[in-house]
Amino acid sequence: MLETLKSSIGERQHPLIRQLADLILSSWQKYLDLSPYELPEDLGYVEGKLEGEKLVIENRCFQTPQFRKMHLELAKVGRNLDILHCVMFPKPEYALPMFGCDIVAGGGEVSAAIADLSPTNPERILPRAYQSALQALPSPQFAQPRPLPTWGDIFSEFCLFIRPSNQEEETQFLARVESFLEIHCTQAIQSQPVPPQQQALYSAGQRYYCTKQQKNDKTRRVLEKAFGSEWAEKYMTLVLFDLPAEEEEAQC
Repeated sequence: MLETLKSSIGERQHPLIRQLADLILSSWQKYLDLSPYELPEDLGYVEGKLEGEKLVIENRCFQTPQFRKMHLELAKVGRNLDILHCVMFPKPEYALPMFGCDIVAGGGEVSAAIADLSPTNPERILPRAYQSALQALPSPQFAQPRPLPTWGDIFSEFCLFIRPSNQEEETQFLARVESFLEIHCTQAIQSQPVPPQQQALYSAGQRYYCTKQQKNDKTRRVLEKAFGSEWAEKYMTLVLFDLPAEEEEAQC
């Protein structure tokens, strides 16, 4: 059984973050054959200071036959800033998109909530089975949709990026993420490895996703202020958005 969020910073975070973290962990456990994934030493749980406030980062990572790494990060700055970050990294031999989800909450309100299944193929479109399943979902309307960042060409047409206006919209966001996870996990366990020549294409697609995400200046600035630029670079490239092993070796 997966450990719950008790005795973690999750129980002290915004309710939407707590609910989403529990939803992600329970979905992984329900659908996938999990085993531990070892993070670099001393990067699983981290404490620091950000503008006089205590910063705590807590990471949980798993792997499966289809996913080389599934990462859930919870972060808390003092009493006023809560963050959830999650990415599922497929193994390059599987033609799967990237599931990603982030929530930022401050002062008791959620300022940003995003979830997507981002394509990794050269055409940057989702597989047909994903498109059909996603098109069949209900289309809730949100009062405050948010624009994607300038580097956001990695996201799919189904990307949901909002500022929830009320509890009803928070519930709708949770339901949407639950549907994303159900579709993604069930497609993953049914998938078969692609031929070696195609694996390089999906590895390149995953590398493109990771290098784009590494350009997120807001995340990098927070980490640099709290831990310094060298540590921030290490955390961004080894924990948040690490490349597939063969890509790392190619860069050496």
